[in-house]
Amino acid sequence: MANKNLTKAKSAKNDEFYTQLNDIVKEVQAYLDFDRDVFRGKTVLCPCDDPYESNFFKYFALRFNSLGLKKLIATCYVGSPIANKQLSLFDDEPVEDKTTKNPHKIEITEITDTRDNGSYDLLNIQSLLKNKKNVLTRLKGDGDFRSEEVTKLRDEADIIVTNPPFSLFREFLAWIVEAKKQFLIISNVNAPTSKEIFPLVKENKIWLGNNCTRWFLTPNGTLFETARTYWLTNLDHGRRHQPLSLMPSSNVLRYSKHKEIKGKKEFDKYDNYDAIDVPFTDAIPSDYKGVMGVPISFLEKYCPEQFEIIGNEYDLNIDKGRGYINGKRMYSRVFIKHKGGS
Repeated sequence: MANKNLTKAKSAKNDEFYTQLNDIVKEVQAYLDFDRDVFRGKTVLCPCDDPYESNFFKYFALRFNSLGLKKLIATCYVGSPIANKQLSLFDDEPVEDKTTKNPHKIEITEITDTRDNGSYDLLNIQSLLKNKKNVLTRLKGDGDFRSEEVTKLRDEADIIVTNPPFSLFREFLAWIVEAKKQFLIISNVNAPTSKEIFPLVKENKIWLGNNCTRWFLTPNGTLFETARTYWLTNLDHGRRHQPLSLMPSSNVLRYSKHKEIKGKKEFDKYDNYDAIDVPFTDAIPSDYKGVMGVPISFLEKYCPEQFEIIGNEYDLNIDKGRGYINGKRMYSRVFIKHKGGS
């Protein structure tokens, strides 16, 4: 269901899905648990985030001191439907106009408010701007991440964190990778296996984050449910170094909770590729040394010290993106093998 909603949104170029604060808190905490100094001394850019409304901006502003940030930058694009509904940031703007037609950026370099204690009360931007070290300025262009202005901010930043425009996700990720920046962004569930992004996953240059996000806010304040979205990142975290606990083939086939596997004498093999099909991540056998086709959801549990990613159907040119078993086309698979496997 959910991804039908996102597909419709993509077709309509409806990119207005806003991340809930609790999802940001939960995800970022995993990186802090792995390395408490991951943001220390760094400049964080939120390039798709209205400085007043964005929960990404609110999170990093309220944690500015405890994270040890050097600088926080957020930019707003032209026509943002939520731009400053509650606050006009520029004195010369009429109330009915506010900054909706005037994209802007805010740069925070110092927070002296003692509320930097992990609380999440409504952040008053005006109070931040009383500190002359913090600056709010209009952008000359439309605030698009591809603009020269925002690209310069990208080049200045160390880490980019945001929920990027859904219809431009692949272009947005390429924009980050081009600059060799660290990042933490939200993608739809199919992005990691797309032809542009999967090679980076395969080469262990980017990986999935810690959580799946399902609920987003729309501009009118209602919750919108998706089937699942992923956090994509190149920031290290502990879960991706935790190997899966697996059973040998004989035990999987005998005791698996999945009726598609339980009771079989052996795993199905592909007609058009030398690999066995393992339709569930928890059914990966510990003792199989060859190539295995596993579901895309395997990437949520992928441990690079335990497995090697060989490719996917498109990457390996398997009959135009589909493996076959007994003449039947199979669902999308990622092909892997155990590290040290033959």
